[in-house]
Amino acid sequence: MKLDPKSPPNSDDYYLGIALAVRRKANCTGNRVGAVIVKNKRVISTGYNGVPEGMKNCLDGGCLRCSNPKGRFPSGTAYDLCICVHAEQNALLAAARFGIAVDGAHMYTTMQPCFGCAKELLQARISQVSYLHPWSPTDADPEMDKAKKGEYEKILAKLNVEHLKSFKDPVAAWAVTSMRKPKQ
Repeated sequence: MKLDPKSPPNSDDYYLGIALAVRRKANCTGNRVGAVIVKNKRVISTGYNGVPEGMKNCLDGGCLRCSNPKGRFPSGTAYDLCICVHAEQNALLAAARFGIAVDGAHMYTTMQPCFGCAKELLQARISQVSYLHPWSPTDADPEMDKAKKGEYEKILAKLNVEHLKSFKDPVAAWAVTSMRKPKQ
């Protein structure tokens, strides 16, 4: 959806626009994601993906996995070595740090939450998730891939997830690894 400066944005446009602005601070070499938690029509927390506070940024080589994307660690592997904290996690953690309850809140995120974040959002009792770009779990083993997708779908069904397909991302190629042009 292209924003019309003459008309006020609807809630989805407004909150997703904030998530896009928050995403600009993401310091990961992979997907760059922003998230906003909204409760009672108020922004209560934001988060973007990057390394924990006080650590060398991913973009500066701070994460072993992200600094070797195509070499040592094939796509979809070694996530346990990645030190980046996802945007959704950072939004939940920031709310917790400041004593803000998220039970029943709505999360807007620039990317569909991964398997781990989806579980955490469900456990934190986020009632709805609206996202811009899709994400899909993958595994080298087709049987395991099918099992992961099945379990992931169970979690998403409980979260009340909505894909905001009509919203257009002006810098998707910068933010989403699958949309980036390969370097020549």
